[in-house]
Amino acid sequence: MAQLRIALAQTNPTVGDLAGNADKLVAWTRRAADRGAHLAVFTEMFLTGYPVEDLVLRTSFVDASIAAIEEVALRLDREGLGDLPVVVGYVDRAGLAPRVGQPKGAPLDAAALLHRGRVVARTAKHHLPNYGVFDEYRYFVRGDRLPIFRLHGVDVAVAVCEDLWQDGGPVAVVGQAGAGLLVVPNASPYEKEKDDIRLELCARRAREAGSALVYVNQVGGQDELVFDGDSLVVDARGELVARAAQFREELLVCDLDLPVSSAGTGSFPYDAGDGTTITVDRLVLSDDPLPAYEPEPPSVAEPLDTVAEVYEALVLSVRDYVAKNGFESVILGLSGGIDSALTATIAADAIGPSRVHVVLMPSRYSSEHSLSDAQDLVRRQGLRAQVVPIAEIVTSFEKEIELSGLASENLQARVRGMILMGLSNQHGHLVLTTGNKSELATGYSTLYGDSAGGFAPIKDVPKLMVWELSRWRNGGGDPSFRLQVDEPIPPNSITKEPSAELRPDQRDTDSLPPYEVLDKLLDDYVEKDMGSRELIAAGHDPALVARVIRLVDLAEYKRRQYPPGPKITPKNFGRDRRLPITNRWRETT
Repeated sequence: MAQLRIALAQTNPTVGDLAGNADKLVAWTRRAADRGAHLAVFTEMFLTGYPVEDLVLRTSFVDASIAAIEEVALRLDREGLGDLPVVVGYVDRAGLAPRVGQPKGAPLDAAALLHRGRVVARTAKHHLPNYGVFDEYRYFVRGDRLPIFRLHGVDVAVAVCEDLWQDGGPVAVVGQAGAGLLVVPNASPYEKEKDDIRLELCARRAREAGSALVYVNQVGGQDELVFDGDSLVVDARGELVARAAQFREELLVCDLDLPVSSAGTGSFPYDAGDGTTITVDRLVLSDDPLPAYEPEPPSVAEPLDTVAEVYEALVLSVRDYVAKNGFESVILGLSGGIDSALTATIAADAIGPSRVHVVLMPSRYSSEHSLSDAQDLVRRQGLRAQVVPIAEIVTSFEKEIELSGLASENLQARVRGMILMGLSNQHGHLVLTTGNKSELATGYSTLYGDSAGGFAPIKDVPKLMVWELSRWRNGGGDPSFRLQVDEPIPPNSITKEPSAELRPDQRDTDSLPPYEVLDKLLDDYVEKDMGSRELIAAGHDPALVARVIRLVDLAEYKRRQYPPGPKITPKNFGRDRRLPITNRWRETT
């Protein structure tokens, strides 16, 4: 057996910032070298950020990525880091002739091995995901080469993200060709409770390949996606050896005992087991095993429970959306209700209370406790607040146009949206909307009113989970949160009955069934794609099924105009669930 110290660079790149990501690569490689690592592994498409979407169809962008990988290899060598092999993701191209149905330029979701100033091996993702949030047949062509390089006597193979999730392909070839270690750069988006699925997958693939497996995952927010890290190392039996924390950058260093190889060099074709052939490219960086050394104790982070990980995901998403898009501050309407209270708390935890501006906008129908609860939250958290009563503004509208019923109620919400957007325009704040998933699903929001804004932190959070997250946050919090106060959310905001307060004595249950009933039905219809017959068979009331389906289907045009927000469920509104607005299909019982 031979020893290798592997450094997993669980890092947070920025899409399109090739220079900044290259700087980070050099800095983290230096950290790995300082820890005595023999191999540093970065994440999928780290150099370009992930996902780059239609940027990859621009020749100039792919050219810049290819030039950047060559330049950073030289830079590592110039800065005395060239002897430490680095595996890193970037965008390459396949050099295929153009044809109909093939992405422009034939881009590759690639990974490179950098050593002594050169790119000594390249590979590309073989399995291209085309489900959920992924559209990779639109962007990439599949790779067909698997590098296996010998490092201090150990054969190391490199596969990319989805190649681990699908049967056949590179992992099957590793099992045939033999390697002591399989390293897998990833950009695997967060969904609640996905960590257990990943661990089981890595363990199974390690056993199939007969090799230890290093799974390095991206961390950070990118528009609607959140990446949680949770990088892993398992041995050839599938036993967990090391694990990084979730939702934060970390250099996870792990010592492994691995088999010594004596296989030759050269290129050899293998049946990938999926109807394709993959060519294994064998090369040698160093043949002789290292002298024995004292290994570092492995670090194994405890996974977060479901509520904690969802809250951490929302905080990280807001923090990165604000920072990566150049905002200095955020603004939102604070009603005294639970949705705006949770949104404000997430923002304060993400960027600090001094950068969170809230506007209290009482109307003629606002209850006394709405204003007092909002003011209580401001005091508890130290937010920057102002009060803008809207009664007279609404009255001035009503003098000029005749509105009644729902149109009159919605006017109040639109006045509030106008005020927030005006203050955003004046001061450069990012407007946060405060709607939850249950409201968005049923259309319980006002276009150009409470839906007006730039980012929607709880867009994918069902109402029952809004309460659950609020109670969890009041019970403590992460030491890394910027807001460090006890019970940041007023208890009355959590316990009182929810209301939009757009008419006298209004309650959410005037328009919607109780959330305990609604959220279960929405989960079955939206997340699980059950039809009406399946919903009724699952025990839901037939009349309620018909009503809720109608509400959800009619609100599609509203959701299409809603701001982006972090994905935390398997099927968020936006990237995951894509239905036509103009649609005469109706579920029938």
